Amino acid sequence: MTDEFICNTSEVRSFIGMVKEIVSGTDSVETRLTAIRPHFSRMMADPDWLPAEFRRTPEAGGMGKGIANWLLYRDTEGTLSLCALVLPPGAVTPIHDHLAWGLVGLYVGEQDEEIYEAATPVGPDDRHTNLTLVSKKHLNVGSFYELIPPKGDIHRVVTTSDEPSISLHLLGNDVGCIWRHTFVPETGAVAPFRSGYSNKECENDNRNHDS
Repeated sequence: MTDEFICNTSEVRSFIGMVKEIVSGTDSVETRLTAIRPHFSRMMADPDWLPAEFRRTPEAGGMGKGIANWLLYRDTEGTLSLCALVLPPGAVTPIHDHLAWGLVGLYVGEQDEEIYEAATPVGPDDRHTNLTLVSKKHLNVGSFYELIPPKGDIHRVVTTSDEPSISLHLLGNDVGCIWRHTFVPETGAVAPFRSGYSNKECENDNRNHDS
């Protein structure tokens, strides 16, 4: 099997090639993220490389009505993916985690982000946790942040611009097809969650059915 380049442009192929070279050269998440940041910044600074088909919003999606999660690239081992999350004006994601190291950056529009912290690490069998809102941010084009679980891994975002917002997610897993969690801070409820992709089916259900 070969890696999947759904967005098969020279920019994406060059970016992923550099990312894979960096990842293979270090086991330190902090070091690899520092090395990837300038390449990620250049991708966000170029307004033209993302084709129109990955900027659309569908009627329904795993993240909520009108929210699209377009897979742009993933490797064959499920250890690296690049996707574009498109949220219409006013759309809000559920509070969710990512369960992987990564970089998330705003490519189009504006967003508000709320970052939460769980009292204890959330395992696959957990259905309750105490969640605390630790910070709020306003994101403009070019803003991006690191994910190093558990730090900053639980959040929700809302589009505050009059146009849809598009955020780029480079993550160390196949984020649309793994089972993650959604959270309700008012009740402490935790639920299994898989966002899926708007342009690719998830072939395997990797949830622990014994949970």
